[in-house]
Amino acid sequence: SKSPMMTCCSKVICKGCDHSINLREAEESLRPSCPFCRTPIPSNDKADEMMMKRMEANDPVAIRHEGYFRYKRGDYRSAYRYLMKSAGLGEMDAHYRLSVLYHKGHGVEKDIGMEMYHLEEAAIGGHPYA
Repeated sequence: SKSPMMTCCSKVICKGCDHSINLREAEESLRPSCPFCRTPIPSNDKADEMMMKRMEANDPVAIRHEGYFRYKRGDYRSAYRYLMKSAGLGEMDAHYRLSVLYHKGHGVEKDIGMEMYHLEEAAIGGHPYA
């Protein structure tokens, strides 16, 4: 993904903005914190715990993020399940990523009908690549 997700609030920030914030925090000797909710950046273990809580609360962005993580690891069937749940909760990037799964046949049979369905849902929802 080109944009990191903040585990505290599930907001996504572009890499350029993230880099700029990191520079400012380093120059001014500030403690790293989320630019959205100002929560201190957690350790990896704490971040994983926060992500699990967000997924248990049915946060569609957190669920989609887990699906994308599984996709990148090659666990396509698991990625499909997470992306379907996220798309069902209205997350447009999940619809777009599902269209890619159907296009490539990763974890599902290639299906142009389902590919187009998810691509259209993503486009209607304003996804920039759909």
